[in-house]
Amino acid sequence: MKQGLWNRETVALMTFAALLPLGTFWLWFEGTDMLVRLFMTLLVIAVWQLIFMLARAQSPSFSCLVTALAIAMLAPEELGVFGLTFGISFGVVMGELVFGGWGRNVVNPATVALAFLGFGFPAAPWPVAEVPVAWAAIPAAILGTTLGVMPAALVMTTVLLGAVAASTGILAEPIVQAAGIVLVLLVADPVTSAATTLGRCLHGALYVALVTLFGLGWSGAAPFQIAVAAALLSSLAAPSFDELAMKLWVHHRRRRHGRT
Repeated sequence: MKQGLWNRETVALMTFAALLPLGTFWLWFEGTDMLVRLFMTLLVIAVWQLIFMLARAQSPSFSCLVTALAIAMLAPEELGVFGLTFGISFGVVMGELVFGGWGRNVVNPATVALAFLGFGFPAAPWPVAEVPVAWAAIPAAILGTTLGVMPAALVMTTVLLGAVAASTGILAEPIVQAAGIVLVLLVADPVTSAATTLGRCLHGALYVALVTLFGLGWSGAAPFQIAVAAALLSSLAAPSFDELAMKLWVHHRRRRHGRT
């Protein structure tokens, strides 16, 4: 049987292609140091994929490009080689590979790695989003939704509610910028985001609500730290949102067509 063009590797490559504007602007403004960090992150992920391929016959995936870009962009700074390697390893192994690889994971491995680094190294400073880099998240979101690798309902709900929160002055501008970057890198993951239209809307709404809550009540937290924490908690709730959407759909069908 011939395999079709649309498979998990196609989705991974198209997701990476959608994120290229964001990654290009980030490297342009941050310089060669971040290029070295990106290469190191990609190398660590590739080594773990090779280990699981040899130990469990688990095929590697181009999703390592997306994961590496997200971790390299958002991870706290001044961690050292050991700290960064340890955090990457924990996130990739516990967040993805133990579940059978990309496409079977419950949470985004980059989100797990970043949350682990944030809690494990609380004194490490988080990066600051440059304004042009934050603006580059817009073409990334447009490309992702156009190519079909980012859920449009989730992205649109997040953008609309985030714009309302920003226009009313509830969210500070640095938090809005960080939340936009985290949206395209972590929240709009085609694997771990909600799968139903209602679930995606609720997922985006919860993400904005958590960013707003943490932005108002989490004193001393960096913008990226706030956005990553909101991304982790909202992604954990995504399966519940899908279950709710399916129950509502079944209830509607039974009311309309009667029990079967």
